[in-house]
Amino acid sequence: MDDRVTGATVAGTGRAPVPRLKPVMAVLGAAALSHGMNDLLQSLIPAVYPILKQEFTLSFGQIGLITLVFQLTASLLQPFVGLYTDHRPLPYSLPVGMAVTLSGLLLLAMAPSFEVILLAAGLVGVGSSIFHPEASRVARLASGGRYGFAQSLFQVGGNGGTALGPLLAAFIVVPRGQASIAWFALVALAAILVLSAIGRWYAARLGEVRGKPAAPAVAGLPRRKVLMAVTVLMLLVFSKYIYLSSLTSYYPFYLMTKFGIGKQDALVHLFIFLGAVAVGTIVGGPVGDRFGRKLVIWGSILGVLPFTLMLPHADLFWTTVLSVIIGVILASAFSAILVFAQDLVPGKVGMISGLFFGFAFGMAGLGAAVLGMVADRTSITFVYQVCAFMPVLGLLTYFLPDMERRAR
Repeated sequence: MDDRVTGATVAGTGRAPVPRLKPVMAVLGAAALSHGMNDLLQSLIPAVYPILKQEFTLSFGQIGLITLVFQLTASLLQPFVGLYTDHRPLPYSLPVGMAVTLSGLLLLAMAPSFEVILLAAGLVGVGSSIFHPEASRVARLASGGRYGFAQSLFQVGGNGGTALGPLLAAFIVVPRGQASIAWFALVALAAILVLSAIGRWYAARLGEVRGKPAAPAVAGLPRRKVLMAVTVLMLLVFSKYIYLSSLTSYYPFYLMTKFGIGKQDALVHLFIFLGAVAVGTIVGGPVGDRFGRKLVIWGSILGVLPFTLMLPHADLFWTTVLSVIIGVILASAFSAILVFAQDLVPGKVGMISGLFFGFAFGMAGLGAAVLGMVADRTSITFVYQVCAFMPVLGLLTYFLPDMERRAR
């Protein structure tokens, strides 16, 4: 038996504590790659909004409804998938989830009506809800105890895919139309192969973690304080993803409306912002491992406030610069928040991962729907003026326990 794998496995499930060991980089790399392919396919949905809006004469409210359906199906199932797989792990659910995403993608390429677009978006969301809890667990299993690093690497794969989606849509889907979305089925097929290999590694390790005693709660926190801390973390996710949804769903429309640029240029700017999100994600986890996750959360959520307040008043050049700064700072929080929550509730990696991924997607979908209706009644510029104040909720970080101090 490989000692590196054994150590990572026990730590990853919240079982008996073991010394920190080296991460299983091949598995982490494959998990990050598959996350990138999964999120690339998901990001095609908002990336093709300008095409769908023109083709089907959609309002901003209908655009928001597409995002709502996609994000709700991607969110509501995740905690239940995670809770189930905490007790009955399903290694091969990973390629199955990607197959569901593939079916939604092909349906989106052929959708003849708004109703079918909603169905296609829902299928892509279901595929995501199956993928994320188990894939996040695999990342923790392979972490060797470096949980922040592993989650950041896993997350940066997803963010990289999210950033590539709009760029590929700009140069493949925009010139060729809705039907060309079907070409991305090749990405889904490649992801199924990678996830099948991860599933084999995961299945081979299941026997190593069964029958081990569960670890006590981190630092012996009482249940009331754990619930309060989880609630605070979810409110911080709320503030982060409401603001992010304003950019991922409506940033191209904002740029086209305010500065008069074309669809391709607007999608390139979206790619730049999402690339900054990827950079921020990879920074947040290792910094949290070294200096403490609470410090990262403070700096990420509240620290982005001055830049969000400036964005609605900037010209095109400074809008681009500010979007990069916002993306880097704001994205550094999620890995820290997720690992913080996993440490609060050991032994429930799947449930916590599903809860936080699902809540993040749900807030993004709800935010997109509400912001779309606000944009229809006011203006897309007004949306950014309102959302600029969301990071104020970062003050809630004060109520989080100091986990690193308690652990020492």
